[in-house]
Order: sequence, then C-alpha cells, then structure tokens
Amino acid sequence: MSMTNAAIAADIYPFHKGFRVSPGLMVLNNNRVTANAVAAGGTSFTFDNTTYYSANANAATGATPMTVNGSLGLNTTKPAFTLTTGWGNTLPRNGGHWSFPFEIGAAFIGAPSVNVTLAGWACQDQAQTECGNMQDTTNATAQQVQTSLAAQITKWKSDLNPLQTYPILSFGVAYSFPLRGGSPAH
Repeated sequence: MSMTNAAIAADIYPFHKGFRVSPGLMVLNNNRVTANAVAAGGTSFTFDNTTYYSANANAATGATPMTVNGSLGLNTTKPAFTLTTGWGNTLPRNGGHWSFPFEIGAAFIGAPSVNVTLAGWACQDQAQTECGNMQDTTNATAQQVQTSLAAQITKWKSDLNPLQTYPILSFGVAYSFPLRGGSPAH
C-alpha cells in the first residue's frame, strides 16, 4: 500500500480576512493498494456470477493452484486539480503567536484503476475435470475465466467510480516565534 501525496496550492483571500479559497495541483499521487493471494486447491471463487475452482497441484498435468495479483489505484489523473476552502493562516496576522488553520475540499483524481492478473490453473467444476492454465490463451477454460474476470473488473470499476473525488480535510496548530524580540510577521 502506498498513500504518498504532494500538492501545491495558492491561497486566495477574497475578503482580506481569514476565509480563503485555494486552487491547486496534486503533483504527486501514489495512492495505490496492492494484494497478492494464493487460492488453495479446491477453493471456489466467483467472477461475474460464475463460480470457478482453484486447481489442486498435480505433477502429472503440471496444474498448480491459482495465484491472484491485484491493484487498486486512486491516481489516474496526474497532476490532479485540487480545490479547498478554509479559515486561518499559519502566520498569524493579528499580532498573536498561535493560529489554528482549517481547510476542507477535494482532489479530482480521475476514475480509479483496477488491475487483476491470474496465474496457475482454474477449473470449471469442483471435480476438476475441466481445468486450464491461465497463461494458455488457447485453453477454453482459461478463456472463460479471463472473460469472466474482465466483466468483473468492469463491475468493480463502476462500483468504485464515486472515488474520482478524493476528500481533503486539514486542521493545524501553528506557533509563530518572535524574531529578535519583535512581534510575528504582519
């Protein structure tokens, strides 16, 4: 999992007070979740409402249980536009030392990406009489599983579509040290 972000924004104070609007860009967005799994032989799994089974290891046929590698990326638009609004400034303008800035908004990151790859063997039946190696593009079982997986990925992408907007919420506490006995910057 990676949740690394970096953004830049310009604070605009339309009323020359603490309220601000801040358009910006998320220039680094590595928000990604990855997962790897091995499905034990005989384990069932379902893609697009069709149930399949992970093959048992079989030295005679070369069958091996299914392995699945998947990733979910929340970073398709690079750089991503951000828009926030808030109150306060990290440099107090009222002569005090403390400030408590607050900000709320969103980053518009684009549609999430979903990637899943399969390796090993899958079977269409629990008795494991109709099985195929997922790497064999000519095998009918492998073709059926890959077709079901593609349809399932399309459904997952549709379900995740609301995640195109990434929420931003920030609250801070800042203290401005006086320089050479003077007051904070004005």
